[in-house]
Amino acid sequence: MKRYEGLFILETAAKEEGIKDAIDKISADITALGGKVETVQKMDKKNYSRVADKKHSAGFYVNIIFEGQPSLIDQLKHRFAANEDVFRVLFTTSPAPKVAATAATA
Repeated sequence: MKRYEGLFILETAAKEEGIKDAIDKISADITALGGKVETVQKMDKKNYSRVADKKHSAGFYVNIIFEGQPSLIDQLKHRFAANEDVFRVLFTTSPAPKVAATAATA
């Protein structure tokens, strides 16, 4: 299994309470397709530097780190393309977490 990081930009039309439900649904989708969610980091709402559409001038950013088979990414891209809560998504491979160095033995 590989470790991935997904950066999700969620639709701002949803209220703050709806964002929690959207994050839970995204995590459930990852798990349902055989992935294992490690970390969910909800970031703030941010304005876009380039606004292509006046309806989408800002979004809630969420970073999710998970493990899964490489075929999982294509399935997730397809699933989130049809999800109205997800405005954009970017998947990258994530390095393994660094283990803190232990004290040198004497």
